[in-house]
Amino acid sequence: MPARWLNHQYQIALTLIHLYLHIPFCHHICPYCSFYKHTPGNTDMARFIDALLSEAEARAPKLPTINLETLYLGGGTPSMLSPTLLRRLLEGLNKIFVILPAAEINLEANPATFGSQTASVYADLGISRVSLGAQSFDPAILDTLGRDHDSADIIRSVTLLREAGIENVSVDLIFSVPGQSLDQWEASLEEAMGLLPTHISAYNLTYEEDTVFFERFQQGMYQEVEDLNADMFLLAHEFLTGRGMRHYETSNYAHPGFESRHNRSYWAGKDYLGIGPSAVSTIGGRRWKNIPDTGKYLHTVEQVGHAEYEVEDLTGSQLDLERLALMLRTDEGVHRRHLGEVEPERIEHTVEEGLAEWNGEYFRLLGKGPLLVDSIVDHLAS
Repeated sequence: MPARWLNHQYQIALTLIHLYLHIPFCHHICPYCSFYKHTPGNTDMARFIDALLSEAEARAPKLPTINLETLYLGGGTPSMLSPTLLRRLLEGLNKIFVILPAAEINLEANPATFGSQTASVYADLGISRVSLGAQSFDPAILDTLGRDHDSADIIRSVTLLREAGIENVSVDLIFSVPGQSLDQWEASLEEAMGLLPTHISAYNLTYEEDTVFFERFQQGMYQEVEDLNADMFLLAHEFLTGRGMRHYETSNYAHPGFESRHNRSYWAGKDYLGIGPSAVSTIGGRRWKNIPDTGKYLHTVEQVGHAEYEVEDLTGSQLDLERLALMLRTDEGVHRRHLGEVEPERIEHTVEEGLAEWNGEYFRLLGKGPLLVDSIVDHLAS
């Protein structure tokens, strides 16, 4: 038990914080991904880790608490970090924050980036959940997505994590990929479930600006077919819920007790701290985003201790509208107290259309509602 735990145990009942670390490095750039990322190039990785720790150390005294309930390493490809650097990072964070004994520590991983020895290091460092970027089990679809792994790598990775003692493994999949058929999508779901994951994320491909896929979409090479999107969404819903998984958020399914605690904290409007280039933070109604440039991030943190370049103070009304947009994506729904900015007539119209219902004090989607969540949110918030 860390000494800092004893010094700050009394704070647990007061508040908790959720920490996100952005690791922007990838071996190569996938053509559909819009997150800030780049190949390592000449980046001094040890210097990068030190900058993350410096930023965290500068932020910690200004937080309402240093007790971490969740820690999420996202990217990019965090599993590209060597075991030595990952240990340096997590041990450094443990000196800055109180990582609670039951904290969820999540690592995003590419199936092609780690072996058995590294998986054992993950477990030794207390990583309790791995989100595996499988995306598909079909060779043609993986090729379209520009992935550098195959289905054998996915199977091997899950096996290695389980052998290392990490049972909580989420498999990420993408549907509505150009050229993907319903049969191919169902086959990937079958293979994923055959690995007995605790969680599956099933994302509908969207064409985001500043990606190769978006350029092809604008050129007419790729098309978005709404009926196919709906068919694939419903196929995943029926397939996964029929095998005991809870469809607890539009794109996420979990066996009971294995829902992503970190992501649920976002949706519930809890405070979170983002560290690293392009990372976003929201603390006490103040939101800021870090510089989305690794070189500038390193220089700025070393000079002033932080790298924020966009800052916004959010009103209660803005936070309520955000909560509406996020919580309507969950099977719990949004509490009545966050609907003050929504015209009652719009709420009742959605209910009359059979797309939503009141469950006690919570307004939640049902029927085809989850499939139309984005347009429903636009209707309610406009």
